[in-house]
Amino acid sequence: MRQFLRYAAIGAVATCVHYAILMLCVEGGHWPAWLASGYGAAIGAQVAYLGNRWFTFAYRANIGLSWLRFQTLALVGALLGMAIVATVVHFGIYYLLAQMLATATVMVLTFMLNKAWTFR
Repeated sequence: MRQFLRYAAIGAVATCVHYAILMLCVEGGHWPAWLASGYGAAIGAQVAYLGNRWFTFAYRANIGLSWLRFQTLALVGALLGMAIVATVVHFGIYYLLAQMLATATVMVLTFMLNKAWTFR
């Protein structure tokens, strides 16, 4: 449970970065929400990787392999999140609510996959 709480704390920081970029791109740049979600996720993933590597999983082995695995899962998570946002927004739901649903879904999935594959 402690490890999941650390993962959630790092995720909160990365999510703040993600949401800040999302809102700047949608509100300021008039990007489609699904595209801004993907861009924010890509930047937030870099914050998450560093935090999880050092703080959550205390992983000190091969950085190249763990980085590649993490980025692969981050891409899968970003694509899933983009699909969720696009679908939910299509049905008239506010983009930030759609992103919250996407965030919750992707967080649970990527925790399990990162623990089992990236940082083992």
